[in-house]
Amino acid sequence: MMIEAPRRGGRPILIVLHQERSSPGRVGQMLLEKGYDLDIRRPVLGDRLPSTLAAHAGAVIFGGPMSANDPEEFIKAETDWLKVPLKENRPYLGICLGAQLLARHLGAKVKARDDGKTEIGWYGLQPTERGRLLMHWPQMVYHFHREGFELPHGAELLATAETYPNQAYRYGANAWGLQFHAELTRAMMQRWVVHGEHRFCMPNAQQGREHLEGRMIFDAALKAWLSQFLDLVFEGKQAIAA
Repeated sequence: MMIEAPRRGGRPILIVLHQERSSPGRVGQMLLEKGYDLDIRRPVLGDRLPSTLAAHAGAVIFGGPMSANDPEEFIKAETDWLKVPLKENRPYLGICLGAQLLARHLGAKVKARDDGKTEIGWYGLQPTERGRLLMHWPQMVYHFHREGFELPHGAELLATAETYPNQAYRYGANAWGLQFHAELTRAMMQRWVVHGEHRFCMPNAQQGREHLEGRMIFDAALKAWLSQFLDLVFEGKQAIAA
């Protein structure tokens, strides 16, 4: 499905989603505002991914309730497909599952903690020295996951945290992975809180009211960061931290 921006023709950004009702949220909104068209595909529903990104400005693979370790064919196909942006050196952004798929493609493991601790809610984020050289980072970010990833060999760690230390990384010039979610609109978060309530009993998970209360406090900074980060990924605009 193609969604056209009001300006800026040229190549669209490939958007990969994992459920019928999934949305690219603020990432999609911001990319449209920045003048990119969106080419939305759902491999889980049978959509094929392109054999080349020559006709695209880059790609984003979003999250989902499934695991990067699942045996389903679309998971294997997406993981293998990541050779396309890497070989062609095209901008790629993986969010949560998308970051874990990239880690697996690069030979790293994706797994839960031995103690079962999750990150479901708002948690602190600490940029590394390399991350601070690229841009300012938000102090708190939103999570909804029970697995994390090892840092792939050759990747640069950009941000870390207490429970899952690998939060943001860069591989090569143009491949990026985020463990956390900056793309949620308020409506999306409310849906996640309702449909994900059964996960709030997991170790370290926050209750639904904490998700929504945290949004009122922390979301403005996260939203501002996301816009700058998308400029960095897709346009190479580096926001040097002071």
